[in-house]
Amino acid sequence: MPYGYNNRDYKNYGGYRPPQYNRNRRKRGILSRRTKNRIIIVGTGLVVFALIIAMISSCISCVCSPRGEGNTLDTATKSAASVKKVKKKKVQELSFREPNIKDNREAEKGTKSGELFIWNKMAFEMFYGSSDRARAYAQTINNAKRTLGDKVNVYTMIVPNHTEMGLPGRLKNSEDGAVTYSQADYIMTAYKALDSKVKYINAYNGLSAHCNEYIYFGSDHHWTGLGAYYAYEAFAKETKKPVLSLKDCTENKIDGFTGTFVKMTSEKLDTDTVHYWTLPYEVSDVVTDNSGSTNTYDGPYYNYAAPGNYTYGVFLYGDNPLEVLTSSSDKAENKKIAVIHESYGNAIVPYFTYNYETVYSIDFRSWNGNLKSFCKKNGVDDVIFINGVMSSATALQVQAIDKIVK
Repeated sequence: MPYGYNNRDYKNYGGYRPPQYNRNRRKRGILSRRTKNRIIIVGTGLVVFALIIAMISSCISCVCSPRGEGNTLDTATKSAASVKKVKKKKVQELSFREPNIKDNREAEKGTKSGELFIWNKMAFEMFYGSSDRARAYAQTINNAKRTLGDKVNVYTMIVPNHTEMGLPGRLKNSEDGAVTYSQADYIMTAYKALDSKVKYINAYNGLSAHCNEYIYFGSDHHWTGLGAYYAYEAFAKETKKPVLSLKDCTENKIDGFTGTFVKMTSEKLDTDTVHYWTLPYEVSDVVTDNSGSTNTYDGPYYNYAAPGNYTYGVFLYGDNPLEVLTSSSDKAENKKIAVIHESYGNAIVPYFTYNYETVYSIDFRSWNGNLKSFCKKNGVDDVIFINGVMSSATALQVQAIDKIVK
């Protein structure tokens, strides 16, 4: 009988099974066992792989969750909550050091004179700033940051005045004393309202630590060159920059300064002395005045300032819309900073030349430019808004800042 596919019909031939059939059957049996073995091996491998993945996932879950619990959404939620805590912590860690003002008991009582309080032959401005005004100022700085974008670092510094740092506590808000709102509370409120991307400079503590030194004038509303230095020092330390030492500078002084308060009261006030420090490196100062004229000077100080009402003009040659200071300091980074300020800023701007190759001094009260365009055109890296507390709480001043920011 021929061998072929009909071998499967062996029953038709009396149960005969040809040799080829038996060989095929054995072969099929071997293939069947091999297939089963492969299925077992692959299946076992998949189970082991699944167990390994499960163990790794469990470990990751333990690392992400403090107690080895929670899913990815829980972890993300906790991370977001952690970020929020950090942002709040920024303000919570800010604290102001109360000034330990030396009290001259020989001058027991003071005298109110209009908006001034006269004590110890010095005049003090009474401050009436409110929380609303503080938040309004902060909002203006926040707007500036949003306008300038992430490529420009934005700082702000609100400077307390002499009343906060020089008038003893017993004379503040007493029956016969100066009615004045807490500048520490005001500045704290403003800083709390800042966007987390805006960096505040705590000049308050630096001034408070030196409150019994000559850091404010008694006949004028400004701080002295020394007071401005301590605020600069706070900026340099908080931004981790090297600090200019006044020991490396040459001290100069002009006696006989009679400031703005002399004309505001009939009370007798002591005259002041203006101190300024010649820097130990060269600085070129290109000044654009209110008429639009441009002049170049060697250094940021007007060395020929005379005694009298305008002696404070020694700093930056008085109030000018724009000045460009180029520094040769070996500590100056290859960076540029724009200092946006009113007259309080005049005394502090020169110190920035120690840390920046180019310093742009912009008096927002008279400058007509647009800050965003200016920074983009000149490659400005940092912007700092420096204002006295009185100015920051004055609506017209804040509106003037808004004008150059928009």
